[in-house]
Amino acid sequence: MAIYELRTYSAIVGKMSQIVDLYKSEGWPVLSKHPPKLVGYFTGDVGAVNQLIHLWKFDDDADRRAFWAGVFADPDFMAFAAKIRPLMVDQQNKLMLSAPWGPQP
Repeated sequence: MAIYELRTYSAIVGKMSQIVDLYKSEGWPVLSKHPPKLVGYFTGDVGAVNQLIHLWKFDDDADRRAFWAGVFADPDFMAFAAKIRPLMVDQQNKLMLSAPWGPQP
């Protein structure tokens, strides 16, 4: 059964444009070298301003752990992470299973 990981990063107020620019120029090019697991990126709007949200889909927990181990072992990703982390206030991760009805991403 697939596992979905919802990652929500809260940005320092006023830093969202820098975060978007860093993801466009460095973050996404590095992450796109790894297996395609991303469902989508989203930016917060009403009620969730200053948030960057990622939704990832993995085959199972072993797939999720292997993916992140590969990403964190990538020196290009770690260089990007060193630039973006100081712009963040916090990070929340949620692991979810899809409901047994309705559409599946």
